[in-house]
Amino acid sequence: MADNPLFESRAEVRVNASPARVYAVVSDLPRSGEWSSECLGGRWVAGAPGTVGAVFRGDNRRAEDVVAWAPVVRGDWSTEAEVVAAEPGRAFRWAMRDSTGAAQDSVWAFELAPDGEGTTLVHHFRMGRPTEGIRKIVSGLDDTARARFFAEWGEKVAGDLADTLQRIRLVIEKDA
Repeated sequence: MADNPLFESRAEVRVNASPARVYAVVSDLPRSGEWSSECLGGRWVAGAPGTVGAVFRGDNRRAEDVVAWAPVVRGDWSTEAEVVAAEPGRAFRWAMRDSTGAAQDSVWAFELAPDGEGTTLVHHFRMGRPTEGIRKIVSGLDDTARARFFAEWGEKVAGDLADTLQRIRLVIEKDA
């Protein structure tokens, strides 16, 4: 399908709050509807919220115009993700699960570092092997369309990461 990693993108922002405060917000996945371009929020469905092994079911909505020509999910749908790292004040990561509940090689992350009186917050996404969803999307595409999809989807994800960080910064600094 494509060379590994299939997708890898990161964005960063400085937030005027301590790493502990920033971590408390970004690890509270039910609040993600306050800053995500697609996730409307959701709920913890297994494990202690925000701890390694906990499972989050996210409620999502994608607009019709997002990579409009490609056969991606549109409208409302849900996903499950499993927390794979929970290091207060340092890192919070979750892997998307497939339809059997297995963690996929699709990991979203927040990494934090002290920065003077604030925090440098990095939002990172990496997909090594294609997920169940990506395999479905590209299964009917020829090589040219696949290359176009991977390029356009990568741009979409990069933009989403940057937008998400700006919204998180505003939420945290407004509440400070």
